[in-house]
Amino acid sequence: MNMIDKGRRNALYFGGAATLSALFAAPLALAQSGTDATASNKRKVEEGLTAWSRGTGSVLSVLSDDIKWTIPGNSLIAGTTVGKNELNQKINIPFGARFAQSTDKFRPIAINGIYGDADMVIAHFQGRGIANDGKPYVNNYAWFLKMRDGLAVEGTAFFDSVAFNDLWTRVPVGNVRRE
Repeated sequence: MNMIDKGRRNALYFGGAATLSALFAAPLALAQSGTDATASNKRKVEEGLTAWSRGTGSVLSVLSDDIKWTIPGNSLIAGTTVGKNELNQKINIPFGARFAQSTDKFRPIAINGIYGDADMVIAHFQGRGIANDGKPYVNNYAWFLKMRDGLAVEGTAFFDSVAFNDLWTRVPVGNVRRE
């Protein structure tokens, strides 16, 4: 075999190996970056819930300003809101007002799990607080959060609507300050 044939064979061999390596490495790199994004999203949601549970922050920091929030089912607040402002006005402010006079505000007391797959994060937690009427409100929540750029752009919240409706009707809001 002459030198030219040997050089061509080596070039073909190394060129083919490089091509195969690139073909196999690209999906691995994409999977790795997807895994990194999933882990980052899970961490942000967990940090938000943990800060809320400690009273040092709010899970609202994880929600985008244009969040689409859906509560399926038959609770008194079932439906969809669009935007953090509408979510606050229709749900968060009236909910918080029902605990405003309590020293034991509603917060997560147990994070049962944070699960992630691609851009979806599921947070399963139990929350508890003493309402303004002195009675406890306890509920389990599962939030399905579609993440983009580290923020939830869509959320679906599942919870016990019987317990929620009892709180919503039992504890009057009074004069709620609108922010």
